[in-house]
Amino acid sequence: MYGFEAMTFNIHGGYLEAIVRGHRSGLLTASDYNNLCQCETLDDIKMHLSATEYGPYLQNEPSPLHTTTIVEKCTLKLVDEYKHMLCQATEPMSTFLEYITYGHMIDNVVLIVTGTLHERDVQELLEKCHPLGMFDSIATLAVAQNMRELYRLVLVDTPLAPYFSECITSEDLDDMNIEIMRNTLYKAYLEDFYRFCQKLGGATSEIMSDLLAFEADRRAVNITINSIGTELTREDRRKLYSSFGLLYPYGHEELAICEDIDQVRGVMEKYPPYQPIFSKLSYGESQMLDKAFYEEEVKRLCLSFEQQFHYGVFFAYMRLREQEIRNLMWISECVAQNQKSRVHDSVVFIF
Repeated sequence: MYGFEAMTFNIHGGYLEAIVRGHRSGLLTASDYNNLCQCETLDDIKMHLSATEYGPYLQNEPSPLHTTTIVEKCTLKLVDEYKHMLCQATEPMSTFLEYITYGHMIDNVVLIVTGTLHERDVQELLEKCHPLGMFDSIATLAVAQNMRELYRLVLVDTPLAPYFSECITSEDLDDMNIEIMRNTLYKAYLEDFYRFCQKLGGATSEIMSDLLAFEADRRAVNITINSIGTELTREDRRKLYSSFGLLYPYGHEELAICEDIDQVRGVMEKYPPYQPIFSKLSYGESQMLDKAFYEEEVKRLCLSFEQQFHYGVFFAYMRLREQEIRNLMWISECVAQNQKSRVHDSVVFIF
């Protein structure tokens, strides 16, 4: 019932919306990033972050610091905030918050399976998993030899189980099949999340539909570019695209037959919202595409805070924090490797 959220939203959602808007005010600003980019060592970065909300998480870390430590502690802050919100949430918000973590679960499953394929130590892989995507039986993923076993032994009891229906085959797991599995799972996840948001209705449906459609379109472009020159057929490529978004269905038909980056660009420039993204790139260039997409996503996520009485702010806040952690990781790596000339290459300013 669009427009009537204001009457009832605050009964269950008012406290949490206030909390998430408070967290949002703690995101790093452009001046913070400018100061961080001037840092000479990782200890300088720690000193600057001590004046932000990350301070308590980094204060007891001894020198010399490592980039992984900074990223780990910043992620821990995000996880603590997420768990606090999840504990306070009632239905349907609790389900909505759980949906946000399913993407990390898929990434963790793929990380463990790929690592096992290359005979990496399971414990070492578990340490690299994102804490928001952990589930009880994740360590046993290492025993699976093919998709069917992966599902039957491990994933049948996890929230990802319904998404596996499309990728259960008896084929052995290899790098190509694992990448197809990742994209098939993401497609099923995004479509399911989209349907759930449509059911919620109102401002949540409107704002989340736009954010998820952008995510689906970005994935379609990335799948197309990454599959150029591989043995993936046009039909297989088309199957990996989500069945919603601005590009659905006609853009998908055109993307499926693209054979180089300039053809992809030609398709995307027909859609006015995506023209500014591709206008930033020179012809034949795809390296800066990720950054251009991230910048556009950040703009859209910030806009979701302009409206009240909807769940989109929770999704937006989690994504903005994750972008902030990516920024901190890039800056820390550039400082640690003495590559300060490249420090602005991948930093996406949020405010």
